[in-house]
Amino acid sequence: MIELHGAYTALITPFTEDGSAVDRQRLAGSINGQSIAGIRGVVPCGTTGETPALSNREYRLVIEATLQAAEPLGLTVIAGAGSNNTAHALELHRFVHQAGADAALHVTPYYNKPSPKGLYWHFMTIADSCDLPIVVYNIPGRTAVALTLETIQRLAKHPNIVAIKEASGSLDLAGQIIDSTDLAVLSGDDPLTLPLAILGGRGVISVLSNLLPDRVAALCDAFLAGDWEHARTINRKIAPLARALLTLDTNPVPIKTALRLAGRDTGAVRSPLQPPDDDVIDALRRLLAAYDLEMLEVSA
Repeated sequence: MIELHGAYTALITPFTEDGSAVDRQRLAGSINGQSIAGIRGVVPCGTTGETPALSNREYRLVIEATLQAAEPLGLTVIAGAGSNNTAHALELHRFVHQAGADAALHVTPYYNKPSPKGLYWHFMTIADSCDLPIVVYNIPGRTAVALTLETIQRLAKHPNIVAIKEASGSLDLAGQIIDSTDLAVLSGDDPLTLPLAILGGRGVISVLSNLLPDRVAALCDAFLAGDWEHARTINRKIAPLARALLTLDTNPVPIKTALRLAGRDTGAVRSPLQPPDDDVIDALRRLLAAYDLEMLEVSA
């Protein structure tokens, strides 16, 4: 089974300027840049990838294009395959398995708000379907449903469920998961990556690393090596921007805006998301001035 630790980038999905199509070439270039910067792997078709706005054809295109770009670079691919429909999640899970993903990311079913029993059987049904490692994604702020510690502990007994992307905002819950299971706990909130690591977290699935992959990779490398002073130094420098990307507007609006301001335009956000107001752009511009940004996008 796969061992997950370090920095993984929750990839944005680059669109054309009008948002009408996926920009496959720019996606490949972005993945090349992530590899150069020291990122361990990439996560296509998650929250940051605007997956609910993708057609079925586009979803498959993004997964296949990511695998085509990432595999020769030795990057781990954790493919988003979640759905609030268990049958659909099974279909996506089998697709990413056959396509060659290293693992699948499965979010808690959103909107229908299943009970703990429903959540347990949803994830167990997927885990039983094939031998593809699963990262469970707990993000109640997006889904309106949260995994309880008891449910996580039960799921952790399945050999195919190997990690959890913890984005509940609760360090207490994260600490209890670390102490009571063998799951690799990965932060789903950039500002909490270092605090979670102190409790035993193993890394992050990062929004910020779309823009600062070298810093996020260095942060994870530092704390995994036990160099906490260096980790704190890095964290102090990146924390203001990390917080802004998750609070100024709905993700991925701020990160796509920041990339454009840094000269790495990734196209439109798709409706119902909208471009940010001027005050958000101004705030991001001020924050970005503190960083010596390199052009890490490499043409495919």
